[in-house]
Amino acid sequence: MNAVDDPSRIARLVRQHAETSRLLGVDFVPSFRSGDSSLTECKPVSASRPAPVLSADEPKAVPEREARGVPHAEPAIDPDDAAGAQARLDALRERYINDAPHEQFETAHTSIVFGEGDPAARLMFIGEAPGADEDRIGRPFVGKSGQLLDKMIVAMGLTRESVYIANVLKTRPPGNRTPTIEEARLCAPYLYEQIRIVAPEIIVTLGKSAGQLLLGTSDSMGAMRGKWASFPPPSPLVPVEGMAPIAVMPTYHPAFLLRSYTAENRGKVWADLKLVMDRLGLT
Repeated sequence: MNAVDDPSRIARLVRQHAETSRLLGVDFVPSFRSGDSSLTECKPVSASRPAPVLSADEPKAVPEREARGVPHAEPAIDPDDAAGAQARLDALRERYINDAPHEQFETAHTSIVFGEGDPAARLMFIGEAPGADEDRIGRPFVGKSGQLLDKMIVAMGLTRESVYIANVLKTRPPGNRTPTIEEARLCAPYLYEQIRIVAPEIIVTLGKSAGQLLLGTSDSMGAMRGKWASFPPPSPLVPVEGMAPIAVMPTYHPAFLLRSYTAENRGKVWADLKLVMDRLGLT
């Protein structure tokens, strides 16, 4: 049977269309080329499977010195390669905990929020810093911003488990404030090594701080978004050696969308994500 005429595939796309509209509340809808095999490779989500929402009684993260690595996510490629990448990420987490760069600046944290997802993901999301919910749970993007990010990922035809998610800072800044340049400089080597291990095809930076760090710029968020850039940049905040260039798409942080939830802003973010989908062959 031709893929275009496959009833189960058509039904899945219709359900995904409806679920995307319901979740995002805008006219974002993923569109796919008929017969595109990348749909199955990237593990699209059924509309009957809601985006993860953490309950109030979610177990608290263990103290940072006793923390273990994040659970091993289902790999998108060779399991042996993914297992090796996860082992390197776990070792990097332990090195971060031992080095404790956050002890050199003011922080208000109870747990390390290092990163999670597919250790061999094609797509990596990088935010700015953990918030209160992330600090309590010990996972990145699990609060309201994280729930919106989950919906964005679903709208792209992906799952949270098929991407990798991290932040520039691994600890919560006081009052959830924006990371300073010095804080970013101290934590950058560990983020850069995460990027080196995961080796994604594309990085989506979420928010101004993450975009400025990865692109080595002081541009505004509005000036960065919607345009392809490359990491490492010509003048990184800390040295980056021996890393092949990775495409970067900056876009607004989900927290910004929650503060200014207009059709215009949502449309800008969706336009940025569509560029990512096009390059990954998801449209």
